[in-house]
Amino acid sequence: MLLRFQVTNHASLRDEQELSLVASDHHPERAERELASGGHRVVPVAAIYGTNASGKSNLIDAIRWMRQAVLSSFRSWEPTGGVPRRPFALRRDTAQSPTSFSIDFALNGVRHEFGFSVDDDRVTEEWLYYYPERKANRLYERKADSTVVFGRSLTGRKKIISELLRPNSLYLSVAAAQGHPQLGEVYRWFRTGLRLATDGNFRARLDHTVQLLHGDEEQGESAPVMRLLRFADLGVSGLEVEEPDEAVMDDYQRVTQAMREVLGERVHVEAPGLHSVRVEHRTAEGVFPLDLREESSGTRTWIGLMGPVLATLAQGAVLCVDELDARLHPYLVDALVGMFQSPEVNRSGAQLIFSTHEAALLGRNVRTELFRDQIWFTEKDAETLATRLFPMTEFHVRDSLENLEKRYLAGRYGAVPNLDDDLLREIAEVVGGA
Repeated sequence: MLLRFQVTNHASLRDEQELSLVASDHHPERAERELASGGHRVVPVAAIYGTNASGKSNLIDAIRWMRQAVLSSFRSWEPTGGVPRRPFALRRDTAQSPTSFSIDFALNGVRHEFGFSVDDDRVTEEWLYYYPERKANRLYERKADSTVVFGRSLTGRKKIISELLRPNSLYLSVAAAQGHPQLGEVYRWFRTGLRLATDGNFRARLDHTVQLLHGDEEQGESAPVMRLLRFADLGVSGLEVEEPDEAVMDDYQRVTQAMREVLGERVHVEAPGLHSVRVEHRTAEGVFPLDLREESSGTRTWIGLMGPVLATLAQGAVLCVDELDARLHPYLVDALVGMFQSPEVNRSGAQLIFSTHEAALLGRNVRTELFRDQIWFTEKDAETLATRLFPMTEFHVRDSLENLEKRYLAGRYGAVPNLDDDLLREIAEVVGGA
């Protein structure tokens, strides 16, 4: 369960921006969850709207980068290679400005707060607190001089881990690698409790779908993956899966290792995927399998989302999707959002955070109603070109009584393009006179 995410100086997010999933209103018709310690209620869905290049994707990327830093800073970042961050580039003091991340989440029903700051060379600070009784208890704090101060609640081999700590690795990452049981739980939340769906991890998501399909083979047509596949009405009757070619995987490992020896540990070579997938279509003349590459982009997108969606709902995890509406029909987007919003379907407290342009989700002709504390906007500052993130709750909005889609498209909340019609007329004159 995610309560809050905060980021400063990442990509277009120059100044401190905060995304909160704490409910400001109570709606029993949505799958709200109450945190045992702290009394907070959290929303199951958060939608982020904004124009092209306004920073929606950068917010999702900031969550991805923080997660990746936790999972990989100790194992994968080159020991003397600094920190591979992406600070806000449109300022003169980029190198001197740290990038900071902070996240509040629930682990075993208890609120935790984890965060850190980095510059180009090192981790400048890091902290982890938990709130067993609404009051912050320190687990550890890492100071600017890399010393680590521990709270009484943290047990285990703390000092041994400190001796292995590098300037450019997180203490949490080192602790997990050394098998620290208490901090390992926090690490596992980042690994399995926080999921991402972006264009860059399609193959991994596809493999996840295949693994769920293999695990449900005994259920046949009634397996959740098959039901979700048929639900989308894509004309697909099944998936045909071939196990990975060991020779291809061996070649991939050799090429990756050779490139890293030459270019360093940061190099990334996209994996060929663990499975080869063909999509089956049933007609009156039989079943015809087609390579996944021959399918429409919408079909590929849906198949790549099924694994993460089902796993997230089953485990009560958090799924962040960049441009959920890309390549999918609005009905499918509405239905997918509805799975997380519905108390009947979402029984484990799963959450969906997504960026989108699909204004129809705000309208009255959808099955899933999003409320004002679930809708966020991004805008570019005219002077700095930095992103500002703000919620619909900043405006006077009456849930269920106003047409949010109409008001949004009319520019009542901002976060829409400012199109200059005079430029169109000038273009028309130039083209017409050519």
